Amino acid sequence: MSRFDEIRTAALNLFTEQGYEATTMADIGDAVGIRGPSLYKHVASKQDLLADIMIDTMRALLAGYDCAIATTGDTTERLRRATEAHVRYHARHRLEAFVGNRELRSLAEPHRTRVLSLRDKYETGFRGLIDAGVEQGRFQVVSARLASYAILDLGMGLAAWYRPDGDLSEDAVVWQYSEFALRLVGATSDPLQGRPELIAH
Repeated sequence: MSRFDEIRTAALNLFTEQGYEATTMADIGDAVGIRGPSLYKHVASKQDLLADIMIDTMRALLAGYDCAIATTGDTTERLRRATEAHVRYHARHRLEAFVGNRELRSLAEPHRTRVLSLRDKYETGFRGLIDAGVEQGRFQVVSARLASYAILDLGMGLAAWYRPDGDLSEDAVVWQYSEFALRLVGATSDPLQGRPELIAH
């Protein structure tokens, strides 16, 4: 791990534990054993660290979405796979998801506009899948936008409670949440298709 990555990880942990505003550069430096001006040889500011975390998070989510839908043209299966990728990312990157949602208010320009643009692109991808399903007569929703928000909330909410050592395995949660998403848009699927064991321990 590079020195910058160590600093970024320390910042992520501190932003999660005590919030962006309450965290100082001195706190971050102490966490990695760097004091004073030496810290600024690796990172320009606390704001740049926050922006880096949030932009990387959105890039990873967008890449996961693209990969999920790339191998099928079936709209229902695309929505299932996109939801699975979304939920799995939030299960594996809970701190990034938590900071990304809570600290959007702390971003200054131009970082805020950049992150909001990436978030809008991500939501638009889900909304496009739902619109396509409605046009094909496979989904039934009043508002594709609201449905996409609800599906995205599944992952964001998961980051607040999921623990890998809990009663439910990651695969079980991902499968169940993808079922929730399909039911939310009025799609039908085989309730036993791909079902993992629900209890991990």
